[in-house]
Formats: sequence, C-alpha cells, structure tokens
Amino acid sequence: MTNYKDLGLVNTRDMFAKAVKGGYAIPAYNFNNLEQLQAIIQACVETKSPVILQVSSGARKYANSNLLRNMARGAVEYAHELGYDIPVVLHLDHGDSFELCKDCIESGFSSVMIDGSHLSYDENVALTKNVCEYAHQYDVTVEGELGVLAGVEDDVSSEVSHYTMPEEVEDFVKKTGVDSLAISIGTSHGRTKFTPEQCTKNADGVLIPPPLRFDILEEIEKRIPGFPIVLHGSSSVPIEYVKMIEQYGGSLPNSVGIPEEQLRKAAKSAVCKINIDSDGRLAMTAAIRKVLSEKPDEFDPRKYLGPARDELKKLYSHKNANVLGSAGQA
Repeated sequence: MTNYKDLGLVNTRDMFAKAVKGGYAIPAYNFNNLEQLQAIIQACVETKSPVILQVSSGARKYANSNLLRNMARGAVEYAHELGYDIPVVLHLDHGDSFELCKDCIESGFSSVMIDGSHLSYDENVALTKNVCEYAHQYDVTVEGELGVLAGVEDDVSSEVSHYTMPEEVEDFVKKTGVDSLAISIGTSHGRTKFTPEQCTKNADGVLIPPPLRFDILEEIEKRIPGFPIVLHGSSSVPIEYVKMIEQYGGSLPNSVGIPEEQLRKAAKSAVCKINIDSDGRLAMTAAIRKVLSEKPDEFDPRKYLGPARDELKKLYSHKNANVLGSAGQA
C-alpha cells in the first residue's frame, strides 16, 4: 500500500475549511496526460493556488494507476522546482464502487468520490458510509453525491437531471460521515449542458443557459452550515474555443456551459470545490487543431502538444484568478 503522505500530497479537509471561510473554491482539474498535468501545476504555482488533480475511472484506465501515482508525486516535486509549494490533492472523480475507491486509496490517492447518486437513497447512504469508514482509517477524505447531473463524462452518463433535495442532506451527512457533498443545482456534464430549448439566445445567436438554482444551494447551506459543497459539471464551454475548433474543421453544435459569473457567485458561498474538465478538453483540442491546420506537414507531437499545454495554462490561470477566487490562497 502507498500512503498519499509519502507522495507529498494532502487531503481536502483543511483546504476546504479555508475555502469555505475565505469565500473561494478550489479548482478541481481533470487530467489524463503529461501536458495537462504540466499546465495545471504551472498555472497553480504562478497564481499561488491550491489544486485538486482529478482522475476519473476512465482516465485511470487510460493512464495506468502506477504511472498516475508517480505523476502525482512528480507534480508535487515540479511545483517545488518551479519555486512555490502548493497543496496538491489526488482525487478519484466519480468512483462507482467500494472496490475502486479502496484500490485508489491503496495506490496513493488522498481523496475519493463515491458516486451512489444512481442508487436509492438508502443504498447510496450504505455505500457512501462503507467507503468513508475504510478511507478514514488512512486519513483519506471522501466526497459523496446527492442528486443526479445530466450529460456524459467518461463512464458517467444520465439523460435527465434530478435536483438535490435539501431535506435529505443533513441526514445523509450524519449517517455517512462524508467529508464533502456534491449537489445538483442545474449544472451538467459535457459541452452541451442544456438543450437549445432550455436556453435563450443573445444578439449574436449564442445560447444563454437558464440560471443555476441558487435557492436550493441556499437551503442546503441553512441545513448544513459551513459544510463543504461541491459542484460537478461546471465548465463554462468558452465560445472562443468552440469557434476555433469549428474554424479548423471540427463540429460542436449547440455547445453551452455555465456562465462564469454564476460560478463566481457559487464560489463565494459554501461551494468550495468546482470541477472543470470540458473547458480543458476544448482548449487543448482548439490549439491542436489550429497547429495541424496551419502546418499540415507537422508530425512532431511536441509542436502541437506544446501550444495546447500553453493554452491550457492560460485557461487555468484565468479560472483561478477570475472565476474561482483561489489565486493567492496557497
């Protein structure tokens, strides 16, 4: 067994307490490869932001658990090399079984999510409690989920969303012993977070999504004051990246995300972790398509993955400073 502390990682407990008190959210960036990880660490060191490195079960299969563990160790050392030691969490995103969470804990993860939101309430409680009891033996923090997000992300998919029921949260937190809670207030996975019918259009024809259900968030805060809340499916789907991808041969119709001003509002509340995956995918894809379109004879991966990494770094620095409020908090 590898303990995360031996890798230089931290869990989310102190990180979340400071974020709730300080009115900002910790960035939780998904990564699958070296360039994504470099961009995350570079951006967070330069903005002096704590960070959660997120790995989905699909990413874990793609990248290999042994490589991921050592990439996380390398991320901590890389931050030190760049001149500023930031708190780094390695987190399992959307774990769907006790066995997967256990395996991640034993391979050096400092935080895991157990997503039992597709189960009945009682089954979700039982599964989450089981994971918490095992994880807490090793001081690993656990994120649970109440409510279901629509959309598709790796192995997680749902055609419909179900808002979190505020009347359930206090009981769920008490019975499970969970350290943080992911809720559903209108965010969703993927780049098409809403159907065109759910949106309005501005003068330029850009889709404008319906507002998040801050009334649900406020009611949850009243019932479990100060408890760490998490938002999944919170990419903004920047229109400039969508247009760039389409300019260079891609097709991403009806792309729409969560407006950044709504995420900033959420970050000032008890929402202390905001998950961002699709935005990074879009930035990286846009940069790669641009290079390969402008230089069709290019075949050195460094020549297109390098610009993609630079675009990711720019995006993440912006998120930390202007959306999440995490810059300067490490």
